[in-house]
Amino acid sequence: MRLSPFVLVAILAASAPLAHAQSPTTTDPREFNEAARKVYADSLKEARTLLGGKQYGEAIVVLDRLVAERPREPQARFLRGVALTDSGKTAEAIVTFQALLGEYPELPEPRNNLAVLYAQKGEYDLAREQLEAAISAAPDYTIAYENLGDLYARLAAIQYEKVLARDARNRTAPVKLKFVRDALAPPVAPAVSTSGAAPQSAPVASPAASTSPTIATPAIVPPVTSAPTAPAAAAR
Repeated sequence: MRLSPFVLVAILAASAPLAHAQSPTTTDPREFNEAARKVYADSLKEARTLLGGKQYGEAIVVLDRLVAERPREPQARFLRGVALTDSGKTAEAIVTFQALLGEYPELPEPRNNLAVLYAQKGEYDLAREQLEAAISAAPDYTIAYENLGDLYARLAAIQYEKVLARDARNRTAPVKLKFVRDALAPPVAPAVSTSGAAPQSAPVASPAASTSPTIATPAIVPPVTSAPTAPAAAAR
């Protein structure tokens, strides 16, 4: 499945601040000036650059500072979850996305990334719930549709494997299992030939091999999926 490490930031950057997520009593008017917004945007850009260079520790330091300065601003918190995911700190990433959704349940990107992490742990029911909620919140969010399809394909593969484990003579389940595994397999670029010979195709996965969801970063989603960055919201 694919993650959405930068999608939220891109979407928020191109849109107005999230109106229903903020109440007048929690807004600090001193943070609405243009200078503060520029500093915040520059820091987010720095964090994204560090993430792109796989400097996750440095990125988390920058994002921790932004979260401390503006705890209600979702962009830095989302990117922090991405950085934790990419650095292998799955448990912390899950907590980060869950907390963000507690305040901004309408955002589909954290739900998508949370679903990917659940799927990696084999918690497919939780992953499905998050993807369906993401689609409900944003019907045009295609990454969630693709990841949900990948998730159902993985569940289908599991059931076909159970058939073969119980009935080795079954003649239809192996064909279906191969079809699902081929669909889940990441695309392989054809080999470049310098001799004029036709390129050889990639070997077909054996029906006995098991395929599990993977996360493509930084685009956050093959088996559950994500996409590069969205617009940045004004700093609060």
